[in-house]
Amino acid sequence: MKKTFIIATLCLILDQVVKNILLNIMMIGESKAIIKNFFNITLVQNDGAAFSTFRSNTLLLIIISLVMLIGIIIYIIKNKNIKKEEYILYGILMGGIAGNLIDRVIYQSVTDFLDFNIFGYPFPIFNIADICIVISMFGLALIAFKEEKRGNKSR
Repeated sequence: MKKTFIIATLCLILDQVVKNILLNIMMIGESKAIIKNFFNITLVQNDGAAFSTFRSNTLLLIIISLVMLIGIIIYIIKNKNIKKEEYILYGILMGGIAGNLIDRVIYQSVTDFLDFNIFGYPFPIFNIADICIVISMFGLALIAFKEEKRGNKSR
């Protein structure tokens, strides 16, 4: 379980360091092309959640983030059947949630900067914390799916 918190801390630090570097060298709204017509670093503030849902509901998003972090910690402490890869994924998830939570508390919005244009579609701008959340949720869902499938085979 200790490794889970180390992973969470590393994800949080990476997210916050990159955001703070960009906030110190770029202006909000500024964009720098990295790979022309595909990838930009575009510094924006998002006061909502994924894809700008729940806009201007910062307090609600802070409360949801805190409840999720507390729930994950309680789950990890109480559940003795968690596999190693799940501990890793929960650490990544907690780091991502905490990264965006810190932004919401300090700035009342989340700092996003990864800006992709895929096949002409301008994908919503996101950050490292968002990547952590998506990867961990996908991994946890995959584990749950595999376990469910194994459970069905034994019947």
